[in-house]
This record gives sequence, structure tokens and C-alpha cells, in this order.
Amino acid sequence: MTKKIAYFINQYPKVSHSFIRREIAAVEAQGFDIDRIALRGWDAEIVDDDDRSERDRTRYILKKGVGGLLAPLIRQMVINPKGFLSALGLAFKMARRGERGLIYHLVYLMEAAQVVEWTRAFGATHIHAHFGTNSTEIVMLAHCLGGAPYSFTVHGPEEFDKPLALGLDEKIRRSAFTVAITSFCQSQLYRWVEQSAWSKVAIVHCGLDRGFYADAPLQPQSAARLVCVGRLCEQKGQLLLVEAAAELSRKGIEFELVLAGDGEMRAQIEERIAHYGLQGKIRITGWISSRQVREELLAARAMVLPSFAEGLPVVVMEAMALRRPVLTTFIAGIPELVLDGQNGWLFPAGDIGRLVESMQACLSATPEQLQRMGENAHVRAVARHSIDTEATKLAQLFSVPTSAHCPASETAV
Repeated sequence: MTKKIAYFINQYPKVSHSFIRREIAAVEAQGFDIDRIALRGWDAEIVDDDDRSERDRTRYILKKGVGGLLAPLIRQMVINPKGFLSALGLAFKMARRGERGLIYHLVYLMEAAQVVEWTRAFGATHIHAHFGTNSTEIVMLAHCLGGAPYSFTVHGPEEFDKPLALGLDEKIRRSAFTVAITSFCQSQLYRWVEQSAWSKVAIVHCGLDRGFYADAPLQPQSAARLVCVGRLCEQKGQLLLVEAAAELSRKGIEFELVLAGDGEMRAQIEERIAHYGLQGKIRITGWISSRQVREELLAARAMVLPSFAEGLPVVVMEAMALRRPVLTTFIAGIPELVLDGQNGWLFPAGDIGRLVESMQACLSATPEQLQRMGENAHVRAVARHSIDTEATKLAQLFSVPTSAHCPASETAV
């Protein structure tokens, strides 16, 4: 008999959330029937054909506005008054400790009522959310209303920046299980919940689809081109990267830098590029599809990501699977995958001198060095991030009765 579960995401599909799409497809391949539910995303700009297909399969809570949620809320009040009062009390509790006012948490309760109705009609026995923010609060409230048990995946760094305001401890305690994407992520969750709940926290890595890297060329790219993939925002460190590029230019080192992505800091980054006269050396692509990201990675000799805060960027594992070494910071879960001198270059976050040294070392590396590092990167990424292996772990967690989830011996998978 096919087991039915639901996935709940704040916005889906999304250009930066292709890993969720891959995970859903891989869990479906494990024999699950999945109901896709999101708050928003029906009218977002989509550049990827696979995302367009996912959008057609997704139901959207806010498509009819908040007013459209009054009827589900009233029905839950009538059908399950005890559960409603319990969920209302939980919403008040989350509001007292949160950054957002009570009105937001009451809207979350309304959204939860719709989640309960949809998942119950679908026959879902479990709900899984991504990110420990409002999406997880909504499925937690849905469970309190009498809905299915829930779990959620924590990625960071947002959850680590404000764990108390997000009520991470409450969300973990009430969950059937909680997924951390790295050992570092697991350790951060341990900080905010009592030891008796540690057994709920399991490690499941983000996965890579074999089709993404199966035909990647064995030979390294000889062009003096580096690519940085990510939203143009403060945490990714692109401004520091422009400063480092200016230093390379002053030294007379030939290079090309591609900033693949878009975001709120684009204008500021473009201003710094113009300030240093680097328009001929640095190119910003804007939002691009997963296929175009792959093409940009393959056209570069390495990927550079000078992040200030992370969980573990999916693009790091993607670049490595494509046999591209990675230049990045030794923060969060990154050193669990990137090994300095073996499959990439690690440097301290914010250290422009070490960033310049790493870029210079990569640009001067011989084809033999790049090939060796690229092959090491490929082997490590595929071994640790096979989507089939990780989906099997999730499927096992989804299949365990709620009362017996995640014994301590299975948390470090």
C-alpha cells in the first residue's frame, strides 16, 4: 500500500530550492505519494522547466488571500474545539517569544487549519516541512489542531541566528523527528533543546541527482574563469569577492569572474565593480535555471563562495560533483565536505588576504593539479550526497511509528 505524506514549504518552487524538488522526486521513487503544499509561489517568476512542472502540482494556501482561510478555521473550531484551543494557546506562546506580533501567529493558525483539511482529504499520515521558520510553525499548529505528525529539515543559517525567537526547542520537542543537513547543524540544534530530545535529531544530507553530474567532463577547465553561484546578499560575501578581484587586477593577474544569481545587493555590487573599473572582468548573470547554473560551473575552473554565514550550500556539492574544486570559507558545515588542499581551498570568512591567495593559487594551478582536485571533489560529493541514499534515510524515518522515531543510535547517519 502506497504511503501518503505531504511536503509543506513557504515558497515553492523557487530557483534556489531545486534541492527540495530533487528530494521530493527521490522520496516518490521510494514508493510514497506526496501532496505538495506551499504558502506562495504560484505567481513567482520561474526560469526552470522542472520548476514549472512542480508549480502545476502544488497547492497554494494563500492563493485566495487570508480571507479564504476563515472558513477552514471556523470548521476546525467546530469539529475539534479542544484541539483549536490547544493550538490557539500554542500560537500565543510562539508570539510571546517571537519577533513578529500576535497577528502573524494567528494567521499561521488560519493557514494551519487549511493544511489540516487538505492533508486529511489527501490521506497524508505525515507532514514534512523545510526550514525551521514559519513553515514549521504552521505544520506544528496543524498537528496541534489534530492533523498528522510532522517533521522538518533545518538548513541554517537563519535558524541559528535567532533560535529562541523561532522557538526551535518547541518545534523539535513536538516533532516526530527533526532533520539536520550536517553534523554542524545537528550540534546547533543540540544547543537549544534538552538532551532528552537529542534523539529526535537525525542527519540527512541534501542530495544530488545522478543525472546532474553523470556526463560531467573528466578534464578540468583551462580558462582563467571563476564562478560564484548564489543570491546577491550580505551573507554570501560577494562584496568581499569584488574587493579581492580588484586586488588581483592590481597585481596584473588575468581572470574572469562570473556572479551567477541575483538579489537585493545587486546595485551595490555593480557600483563597486564600476568603482574599480572591472566591468570587463566581472559578469552578473541575473537569475538563471538549474541547467544554466550547471553550464556556468562547467565553464569555470573552480567555484568561489566567500560566505559569512551558511548551513552547507547546495552549490558547493554541485560544483564538486561536476569535478570543479571549490574556494570557500571554513564555516558551519562546509569543512565536512571541502578538504583544504585536497578538493578545494578553505580560508577564514572575511579575510580578504587569504581569499586573494586562494584565488591566485587556483588561477595558477596546473591542469594536473586541477584534475586531481576535481576528481577528489567528485568522489567525495557523490559519496556523501547521493539523492537515492539520502532519500532512503528519509523514507525510513517517515515509515517509523511516531512514538519510536530516531533512537539515539541512528542520529548520526
